[in-house]
Amino acid sequence: MISNVKMRLYLLLLLGIQSLWWSHVKADGLVEVFKWKQMDYYNRGSNPQMTPSSIPTMENLNRPGVIYFPGQYHGIRSKRQAPVANASFIPYNNVPMGVTHYKGRLFITMPRRRVGIPSTLNYIDLTKNGREKSPKLTAYPDFETNQFAGNTGRLVSVYRTDVDTCGRLWFIDTGMLEYPNNRMQVQRPSIWVMDLKTDQVVRRFEVPESIVAEGRGFASITTDTDKGCDKTFAYLPDLVNRQLYVYSYEQNSMWTFQHNYFNFDPIAGDFNIGGQSFSWDDGIFSTTLTPKSSDGSRNVLFHAMASFNAFAVSNAVLQNPANAQRSDHGRDFRLLGSRGQDRQSTMHEYDPRTGVVFYAEIQRNAVGCWNGRKPFTPANQGTVAQDAQRMIYPSDLSIDDEGTMWVMTNSMPIFIYSTLDTNIYNFRVWKQNTATAVLNTVCA
Repeated sequence: MISNVKMRLYLLLLLGIQSLWWSHVKADGLVEVFKWKQMDYYNRGSNPQMTPSSIPTMENLNRPGVIYFPGQYHGIRSKRQAPVANASFIPYNNVPMGVTHYKGRLFITMPRRRVGIPSTLNYIDLTKNGREKSPKLTAYPDFETNQFAGNTGRLVSVYRTDVDTCGRLWFIDTGMLEYPNNRMQVQRPSIWVMDLKTDQVVRRFEVPESIVAEGRGFASITTDTDKGCDKTFAYLPDLVNRQLYVYSYEQNSMWTFQHNYFNFDPIAGDFNIGGQSFSWDDGIFSTTLTPKSSDGSRNVLFHAMASFNAFAVSNAVLQNPANAQRSDHGRDFRLLGSRGQDRQSTMHEYDPRTGVVFYAEIQRNAVGCWNGRKPFTPANQGTVAQDAQRMIYPSDLSIDDEGTMWVMTNSMPIFIYSTLDTNIYNFRVWKQNTATAVLNTVCA
């Protein structure tokens, strides 16, 4: 009798624990890893473009190497943003954008959209600082590379990164400072490729002016290494000019595709995020690759940010520069379907382990999903996680080689159109195993 009672109690306890576990996954499909009220760095340094010496006086207006922006503090909305004695670091102006993980290092980008950003490309050493709630950032590959001074070939502004299957970090430096009312192309936009084993630059390719005049539209990069490391291709959406660029590592050259599907959808251009109402017209924003088909090619999925729709084109089409010269692409570019109302997305990525495309939903403050084995319809779009307070504006989503999805949420609309409350947590990094992320969703 005693053993039966114990067995029943054990079973009830087991069922209770299982129920709690399932409810946890369903209610919180992502795990919070880090959170910050404001960002900080191990090396804040002193950038000559952002120190008091850059403030205009008769003595320094013509000083070599100094870039001066008339009214560079124009439009400041709060006392927190006021100029400080050491303008190389203004904590309030540092808003993280991209997140990518590779073998214990979490790469965090900080585009230079305001004055006072010490380094645009950074990382967190998860072995040393992984248990901290709000770890400081370390400049990558070093602090000096992040210190631009005119056309020096150093880093100016990076939005998002990608790691290829050869262990190389890819990103595009826009070469642009995007201060309010003072946008300036400091140097040509450039594609960077870095060997993550040695932390050395193995390629820096300046985008020709014949391709694009300025780098403001470069928001992301996706690498395609199916044919080998030397034959890698990179796909670079341009959200401003609504074009898709293809870069060949082997040929060290770049070409441009134009198509109506790269445009934004006016119906999807109105947003209400974090209590801020505004309209954006961002075109093609993100690309991702599906598995190989029988002929060895892969589909490249893409979408505009101000849109509910998703599209596809074969990588065999994109990798042939002759195709970029055609005015009529026939049926090469195809509509997959619509995610549904209010499901605008910044970044998305295909996960080969689950066959699911995960995407960052900015209007819904959520992460969505679609199982590639099902039709692309609103009914087949799932929700991995959603939180109107803690997940405001998921700016990046990436999946590492271990099958873990990483998400950055950064409250960007509040920063742009209002004022961030520095007494609360504004920026967060989330993660989840992709197989766990699809549990209790239509994507399983």
